[in-house]
Amino acid sequence: MIKKLFLIIVFLIVTSNIFPCTNYIVTKGASKDGSVMLFYTCDGQFLYNLKYYPAKDYKQGDSTEFRSWGSNVKGKIKEAAHTYAHIGFHMNEYQLSIGETTFGGRKELINDTKFLHYGSLMRIALQRAKTAREAIKVMTDIAEEYGYASEGETFSIADTEEAWIMEMVGTGKGGEGAVWVARKIPDGMICAHANMSRIGEFPLNDQENCLYSKNVISFAIEKGYYNPDSGEPFRFNDAYDPINPKHLRYCATRVWSLYNKTCPNSNFSIDFSRGVKNSKRYPLWIKPEKKLSLQDVMNIVRDHYEGTEIDMTKGLIAGPFGCPNRLRPLAFKEDSTEYTWERPVSTYNAGFSIINQSRSWLPNSVGGVVWFGQDDNYTTCYQPLYCGINKIPESLANGDMRKFSWDCQWWVINFVSNFSNLRYSYMIKDIQKVQNSLETKIISEQDSIVEKAVDYYKSGKKEKLRDFLTEYSLKQSSEILNKWTDLAYLLISKYNDGFIKEDGKPYGKQVGYPDEWNKKIINDDPERYKIPVWKN
Repeated sequence: MIKKLFLIIVFLIVTSNIFPCTNYIVTKGASKDGSVMLFYTCDGQFLYNLKYYPAKDYKQGDSTEFRSWGSNVKGKIKEAAHTYAHIGFHMNEYQLSIGETTFGGRKELINDTKFLHYGSLMRIALQRAKTAREAIKVMTDIAEEYGYASEGETFSIADTEEAWIMEMVGTGKGGEGAVWVARKIPDGMICAHANMSRIGEFPLNDQENCLYSKNVISFAIEKGYYNPDSGEPFRFNDAYDPINPKHLRYCATRVWSLYNKTCPNSNFSIDFSRGVKNSKRYPLWIKPEKKLSLQDVMNIVRDHYEGTEIDMTKGLIAGPFGCPNRLRPLAFKEDSTEYTWERPVSTYNAGFSIINQSRSWLPNSVGGVVWFGQDDNYTTCYQPLYCGINKIPESLANGDMRKFSWDCQWWVINFVSNFSNLRYSYMIKDIQKVQNSLETKIISEQDSIVEKAVDYYKSGKKEKLRDFLTEYSLKQSSEILNKWTDLAYLLISKYNDGFIKEDGKPYGKQVGYPDEWNKKIINDDPERYKIPVWKN
């Protein structure tokens, strides 16, 4: 019997105190180079220690123990004869890629008598599946056999050829199995989800493009979530995740923004996300106005609704220097009326984000890349971690949430992000200068790195290949840590005591508040700051 409790502990740390996440999926035909890309920001108050898990063989009768989050419910599942290597719970050695967002849904369907949560299913799928379709089967078979404990979950599942969106809910306390539906995203399309069930109607006789549990409709009828005599078609999201204005504001707005940035000429209406009655849901997928590069995806997912009617860098709440970051809780009450700050794709309350890239024309060890970024995706620097590596950079693998360290990339990037809140409109330009320089350099190197890696692969030098890719990843991570440390020192000295120093000068300039902010302050209290004029 083999127990992997250390894996469970790692995942508990990752998933504790999580604030909801965002996914953006780009199919092969929608990308500029023919890769499949999956963006996933995992938001929450935690420091993520990234791990690499090697492939492993097991004996017949071996099992793995799992323990449910926050309770004593535990159980075992039978081990596979062989499990695949994977980086975190993100991508495995066959370029299979997984992401998620939690939509919650109906609370009565949480099954706290079971021990397998969505994170467990993601990890098991990476260990046992080579393709997205195989992953769906692995996850749903495991849930059917052992039960499902989590809230409603939306999964992004992609390989080198296909991308799928799958949604799953439990069957309630004492129930068995799970309820789920999965749809293949048509090639040439992109899809986004953000903590709200996205699958509505779906075809019942198209196994090539749609898979679902046998009980997906019957269970909804049994629970009173759907009336077949209503004349309305069955919609998974209506049955298992009923909407309300607060939910829409928090979740659908991010989907609206991602679609709006992907197709800026389509003028997607903001109405649905604002809770306007009878407004149309956003489509499950759309065709981008142009094919997307990796850099395009990075730009699209870095977002505080800039340039829109809900631009978070504007207004009184953004302060004098246009800071888009909002203190939690986002929702609050005043005089019994509910209010909420906007919730963007980019949040400084993030743990990490990834852009997984799967490329069919390359060997798996080279074609699969986890572009990894610590902390807020807006102010991070993405670095490539290839499928073929055998070690995670120390600055990504280690760190303690309770103690700041200049050796931990999360802490250094987090510090720069938080420090920029003091004078955001100025400091963000310094951050983006370093960010753009590094990411442009790293992306420009990829053709030569891939060429050399493929040469190693073709010549059968597998260990040389792994060492080469690992050393490259370690080097990039080290450079990012050093550059961000220098950036932190620059911001501290450049903006000391409210002054702004020019390069190489010891003393700074007085650059006060913007005129627009001064006018707001004066309008708020016209007499307080006025200097009296003496008359002779």
